[in-house]
Amino acid sequence: MEIVNMHDAKSRLSELVKKVLSGEKIIISKNNEPLIELVVFKKEGIKRKPGALKGKIWSSEDCWDTDAEILDAVDSSEIFPL
Repeated sequence: MEIVNMHDAKSRLSELVKKVLSGEKIIISKNNEPLIELVVFKKEGIKRKPGALKGKIWSSEDCWDTDAEILDAVDSSEIFPL
């Protein structure tokens, strides 16, 4: 952990950022009193809202019914003989 006074932090900001990104802990102080800690910013993920598409998606009543033509093609297939 490195404690840096405000004036030094202003002049060495790029160097301090590199140290924080590499995992070091940096504290900035004023008048020898710790004020803040430099930390890596972490983006929050997109928060999902349940039910956002309610009423916007539909399916026909027969969408999950098995198509007779497809069943016949599978039953008579040479790739998958019975």
